[in-house]
This record gives sequence, C-alpha cells and structure tokens, in this order.
Amino acid sequence: MIKGHVKWFDATKGYGFIVTADGEGDVLLHANVLRNFGRSSVAEGAAIVIEAQGTDRGRQATVIHEIVAPEVDHTEAPEGMHRPTDFVVGDEDASALMPARVKWFDKTKGFGFVNAFGSNDDIFVHMEVLRQFGLAELQPGEAICVRTIDGPRGKMASEVRSWDHPVTHGHN
Repeated sequence: MIKGHVKWFDATKGYGFIVTADGEGDVLLHANVLRNFGRSSVAEGAAIVIEAQGTDRGRQATVIHEIVAPEVDHTEAPEGMHRPTDFVVGDEDASALMPARVKWFDKTKGFGFVNAFGSNDDIFVHMEVLRQFGLAELQPGEAICVRTIDGPRGKMASEVRSWDHPVTHGHN
C-alpha cells in the first residue's frame, strides 16, 4: 500500500501521476486503473492509496484502494452560484442522490450538463462541485450520481459522485 496525492490527471490523455509519500518518485496512474475503481477522472491534489508495480519505465499504479477529495476553498462561489457548502445532505432544498448521465462537460469552460435517468431536463454541473467531490472532469455518456438544488436558472448539481458511490458508501 502506497499513500500519496494526485499530481495531475488528464482524462483525454488517459493518464496522470501520483506523488508518493514514500519518496521513491512519482507513480503513473493509467485511466484503466482509475476505471477499475469506478472513476473516469480524479482531481489534482486528491489523496490516494494505491498498490503499484515496478516497470522498465518506473512504477505504475495497479490497484486503487481509496481516493479522498482535496480540500477546496469554498470562500468564493462562481457568479450566480451558491458555495457548495451552502447545501448539506439533508438540506430541505437538496434532492436525494440520483442516477444521471453526462450530456456534455467542457473542462476549459468549467461546466457542463447532465440528465437524470428518465428525464430530458438539464442539470447544470460546475467544475467546483466536481472538485469538491474529488473529480476532475466528466465524459459524455458517463453514468454518475447527482444531488440537485434549484438554482437561479434551473436545476444545479450540489453533489456529484461516481456511479457506484451510493452502493460502496451506503448513501441515499
């Protein structure tokens, strides 16, 4: 078991690197290993616990045991949005965690839209909400779980989780 944090991960390239606490150099994190953990991306700075193997090119992650979202500065919210910490689980304005599919997400713009299963209504997703829950970006067609709130222009995601999060963590 190796502890560290995500140096960077690029879902388009399909890989990134982990800075380890053992001081033996960075570890390659391939998208396939991340997918096996139920994720398509991971935020820079996220704490991570992995298993790795040595190769001719250095160490590579083989199994992910845990990912903990990085600390996020919630003092300033994007214009027209509440800070993610303004909404807590159990908040009467927040919905239950529900399955959704990514319609599109543009990392450069910092936002995108998802649709809850069985609905064509768009749900706005901001990059800061993703970061709060340890995600770096979303891929079109990706299955996720979201909790929504009513924003100034419609439904907004207040929580975004990997597809298997409710099962593996027992959330409703």
